[in-house]
Amino acid sequence: MNPSNHTSSPTRGQVSVCMAAYNGSAHIEEQIASILPQLQDGDELVIVDDASTDDTAKVIEALADPRIRLIRAETNRGYVKTFEAALTASKGDYIFLSDQDDVWIPGRVDAMVAELQHADVVASNFGYFGQAPRRIESLRLRSSDSTRRWANLLMLWVGVRPYYGCAMAFRSSAKNVILPFPGFLVETHDQWIALVGNLRGSMAHLEVNTLNRRLHENNTTPKKARSLVLILRARLMLARAFLVALARNRRGKAAAS
Repeated sequence: MNPSNHTSSPTRGQVSVCMAAYNGSAHIEEQIASILPQLQDGDELVIVDDASTDDTAKVIEALADPRIRLIRAETNRGYVKTFEAALTASKGDYIFLSDQDDVWIPGRVDAMVAELQHADVVASNFGYFGQAPRRIESLRLRSSDSTRRWANLLMLWVGVRPYYGCAMAFRSSAKNVILPFPGFLVETHDQWIALVGNLRGSMAHLEVNTLNRRLHENNTTPKKARSLVLILRARLMLARAFLVALARNRRGKAAAS
């Protein structure tokens, strides 16, 4: 199945694409050019520029598209806080995360919105260009695992379930559980979102590639194997995040009953 096979619906609801940008002038225009043709009037591309020191903001402003909302941070806060700011500012029914240097495949928005008709969170597969991916980066999601939430949570915690923010979207109904990010979360905001989706029993895996991820020297994803200390620190952080997500989901269910 190709994502371009999905037909856009004029009544699909508003889409918000949320992008964190920092010193991305080299590639951000190409990424935006792959996103805007998939958006309808009334959709939005929310870009938070994390105090870039290059011409990133100027490149965005020069596009002069009314669907683009550029928010310029006064100080550099890092990519997790920047994504959080973009998600918080979003107004749409369907909220997508986007890196600044990838290329979206035509039909991505409609394919993922279709999955969000029966799930709160969706994650897709993706291709690569620029450099060869590491073995762990070549792991793939299977749609048959979508409902295996405890297996997904275990594999996420171990670090072998490929939930990448650039390939994720969620319904606005999950926003009050996803946001704000836990204060101790200094990385892996994407795995936090996947934690929420799986704990809600509402996670969809889309097997097709919906974007091509650019690999280069400045990617935020680690390029080399981490030390044991860093691995343990990350696993402990995810364990804490699991407990926070569990508590938020329980509070949400209690409020709804």
